[in-house]
Amino acid sequence: MDQKTDAEIVARVLEGDVQAYAQLVDAYKSPIYNLAFRITGSLSDAEDLTQEIFIRAYQKLYQFDRGKKYFTWLYTIGINLIRNHLKKKSKDVLNHTVAPFSTESQRTEKESREGDFLSEDSMKRLDENMQKLPVDLREAIILKFLHDMTFEEVAAITGNSVSAVKMRVYRGLEKLKALMD
Repeated sequence: MDQKTDAEIVARVLEGDVQAYAQLVDAYKSPIYNLAFRITGSLSDAEDLTQEIFIRAYQKLYQFDRGKKYFTWLYTIGINLIRNHLKKKSKDVLNHTVAPFSTESQRTEKESREGDFLSEDSMKRLDENMQKLPVDLREAIILKFLHDMTFEEVAAITGNSVSAVKMRVYRGLEKLKALMD
């Protein structure tokens, strides 16, 4: 959906048409679930977090600035809830047990990029090593490369400056490269 459509739906919800919120959920449930799964590495956590993110967004909808992108606002809520979840779940995220991405999603991502032919073993190693990164580096890489966002969008979502996001992506890629070697 586009920014104008999102703002119109938000206006309808705030005017009492609570059923209209389902359109926003339908439009963004996959990217939000994907974000939660990739950061936590857990299917059940991702499902719970996705529901929690949409509930929190609905509760805070009156705070949404209709001049901004709903998508960015929703991702910001998502990132914050995921961070809080990880803090509660484990003091040391580096020891967090990881469920690898599904083979089907690996093939889809692999085949969608011409010339990118990582083996399943390589993808599994990449997934496992991504989970070893500190959360701030992992989320920057995930938002930038897996969700195909600009540095500016990642900065808006994470609440960091563009230069801080660039540095986190760079450091994350460097650490990931070292882990992969």
